[in-house]
Amino acid sequence: MSKKLTGKVAVVTGASKGIGAAIAKYLAAEGAAVVVNYARSKEGADRVVSEIQRGGGTAVAIQANVANQADIKRLFSETKKAFDKLDILVNNAGVYEFAPR
Repeated sequence: MSKKLTGKVAVVTGASKGIGAAIAKYLAAEGAAVVVNYARSKEGADRVVSEIQRGGGTAVAIQANVANQADIKRLFSETKKAFDKLDILVNNAGVYEFAPR
C-alpha cells in the first residue's frame, strides 16, 4: 500500500463486520488511524481493531448507535480524545432485517 493516508484519522460507522470492517482495514493499511464504530457487536469491533493492530496500524473501537444524537456526539468526542482530530468519515452503518420472501 502507498500509505497515502498517514497522519489522517478516520471514523467508519458500522465497522464491526462486513463492508464496514473491510473499509476500516483498508484505511488502516493506507496509514490512517481508525475509529471502528459499532452499535452492538463489541466482539466484532474488537476483532477488527486487533487485526488492524496486528498489521501495524492504529485503531480503537467506540460504541455508538448513530440513530441516537447523544451517541453521535459521544462518538465524535471520544474520537477527539483518542486522536485529537477527524479527517475522514465513512457513513456505513445500516439496519437490516432478514425476512422470508
